[in-house]
Amino acid sequence: MEQKTESVWPLQFEVIEEIKKVGRWSAPSWHIGDIHLYERAEAAAQSNAVLFERNLEIFRDERTDYRFNLSSQDPKLFFAFENDNDVLTPVMITVSQSMIGQYMDGDYVVLSIGMPLPMQAWLEAFIGKHGELIEVRRKKRKGAGRASEQLPK
Repeated sequence: MEQKTESVWPLQFEVIEEIKKVGRWSAPSWHIGDIHLYERAEAAAQSNAVLFERNLEIFRDERTDYRFNLSSQDPKLFFAFENDNDVLTPVMITVSQSMIGQYMDGDYVVLSIGMPLPMQAWLEAFIGKHGELIEVRRKKRKGAGRASEQLPK
C-alpha cells in the first residue's frame, strides 16, 4: 500500500453483497464492510465481500465541503461504484457531499459509512494547515436592484 500523505490516504475496503428478497423478487444490495486505514488485508473477511484498494484524495478547493461534512452529526466517507451486471467497480471515494452528489443521478451505486476518527483528524489537520475556504461573493454595484428615480409625491 502507498504511504499516506497530507492529501492522499490509501485505503482498503470491503464491499459486501447481500441478496434482498421482496416477495418473489430478489435483487443485490451492497454495503461497505471493514475499512483498513493502516494495515493491509490479504483477503476479504467474508465470502460475500470483495476487497478493493483505492486512494482517498482531498483537494484545497473542496475545504468548505469538508468542513460541512465534519460539522455534521455523523461525518461520512462516500463511495461511488460503476455497476456492470452486478459487478461493482469503485470510481470515486470522497468526503465531499457535493462531489458524491454528481454520482447520485447516474447509473452508479453510491454507498457511505461513518468516517473513521483518524480520518476526521487528518481532514481537520488539512483544513487547519490550508485555512478555511470562505466563498467570497462580489458586491453588487451601487444602486443595483433599486428604483433609480424618486416617485412623484
